[in-house]
Amino acid sequence: MHDLTGFQRDLLYVIAGADQPSGQTVKDEVEKYYSSEINHGRLYPNLDTLVNKELVEKGQLDRRTNYYAITDAGRNRIDERREWEQQYVDF
Repeated sequence: MHDLTGFQRDLLYVIAGADQPSGQTVKDEVEKYYSSEINHGRLYPNLDTLVNKELVEKGQLDRRTNYYAITDAGRNRIDERREWEQQYVDF
């Protein structure tokens, strides 16, 4: 995860917690957390980065709507991050 921005990590977590969300669904969830609007020019290039790093898979729901799904590599990155975090924070 060290090579991802905080925003990209947040996107990865949202995608991991949903069942093939659309880009709009991911945007809505992240906006709730950030309490501010996320523009498309920020969202989609960062989603594409996750796809290019093979952490997320992108597919089509229909001609206008894409979905995103966590890959095994993405899930492994989240697991590794959680293990690292637990070294320092154990609640």
